[in-house]
Amino acid sequence: MKLFFARHGESQANILHEISNRGLKHPLTLTGREQALALVDALRQRSITRVYSSPVLRAVETAIVVAHQIGVEYEVSEALREYDMGELEGRADEAAWQAWHDLFDAWLRDGRYDRRAESGESFYEVRDRFVPFIDGLIRQYAHSEANLLCVAHGGLYWMMLPQVLRNVDPAFIRDRGGFAYAGVVVAEHTPQGLVCVEWNGTAL
Repeated sequence: MKLFFARHGESQANILHEISNRGLKHPLTLTGREQALALVDALRQRSITRVYSSPVLRAVETAIVVAHQIGVEYEVSEALREYDMGELEGRADEAAWQAWHDLFDAWLRDGRYDRRAESGESFYEVRDRFVPFIDGLIRQYAHSEANLLCVAHGGLYWMMLPQVLRNVDPAFIRDRGGFAYAGVVVAEHTPQGLVCVEWNGTAL
């Protein structure tokens, strides 16, 4: 089996620079829809068998475009939602984004995984929904030829892909510029676990 991890296309939240990691708010922009269609082109020859999506609108809309164009079913999973920022949700001010960056650093730089925004999620809580979901896909499809696409978020992938991919850590992600809109990371199941084999079109 192979797992494809794709980021959503550009959304209105990105244009507004608003922290927006909950629910059906902020659809894709026109550019975001074009990016979703470019994602379809990138995946059309990959024999995707099923699509899983974050429940956040920008991811759902991206997943619908891909699933419809390729002709497969999609499923929404809470496990793929971007990490919740609690009382900072809906804000676009400098202080809110500084708090976002402080939390990002606390998790990735300092290993303070219990930190959270007020009423938001800790690293541990995000891990406890994401990792079991991926483990479940592996148990279900490990011995098949399935090619599964997950459509989610850059922040989630920064935090969680190092938890499930044996050859990826935060420095690896940083050195490759993070996650572009509609960018794709490809992982292959091996006897040693999930291994990243392709990053945004570049084979490893």
